[in-house]
Amino acid sequence: MTKEEFILELKKLNINIDDDKLNKLEKYYQILVDENAKTNLTAITKKEDVYLKHFYDSLTIVKAIDLNSINNLLDVGSGAGFPGIVLKIFYPHLALDIIDSNNKKIKFLNTLIKKLKLDNVKLIHDRVEAYALNNKDKYDLVIARAVANLNTLIELCLPLTKKDCYFIALKGNVNEEIQTITNELNILNGKLDKVIQFNLPIEKSLRNIVKIKKIDNTPAGYPRPYDKIKKKPL
Repeated sequence: MTKEEFILELKKLNINIDDDKLNKLEKYYQILVDENAKTNLTAITKKEDVYLKHFYDSLTIVKAIDLNSINNLLDVGSGAGFPGIVLKIFYPHLALDIIDSNNKKIKFLNTLIKKLKLDNVKLIHDRVEAYALNNKDKYDLVIARAVANLNTLIELCLPLTKKDCYFIALKGNVNEEIQTITNELNILNGKLDKVIQFNLPIEKSLRNIVKIKKIDNTPAGYPRPYDKIKKKPL
């Protein structure tokens, strides 16, 4: 995806574009490539691929939700900042929290935030299940991109979401996973709102946006320790 193709596709998503945002993305790409030579952040480094599979892919969340209506956002397992940092660049009003258990990636994100001069971004070096125990019902929107299967993500992420707000997972093929999440949703007071399926432009790889609404507060005892989540899904 060239920069021109990127701009054209963002216009189709009704995303506001200006030179400052595009310049920040260009700088983001250069920092990513430079740091990736020292620390393994992503296997995708070709510029056209980063713009398509990281930058554009991150922004497709607007197919499911109006980010202008969101105040605080948690990005779970953001890695090199996708989708959280990309969303922050295009929606600077967002109060963005990013949680990742990998300290090397947290250090990279700290460098990135400073170089891009982004404000109101908080980095959390912790495991999600530990952080969730003291931060339940906190966020307008919780997002996770290709972090784990839906069973696991629902138990980790839904407790952090405010009642009547949303957890959104950005995934590849989810047809089988969707069939197995009924218990998680019932126990954790979630409701599947919609699944938006589409293909990325140009290369046509499959994407799914899974939007889950939290319909009541999280019951006590959740999320469980990670080993229990993995060994015995709800």
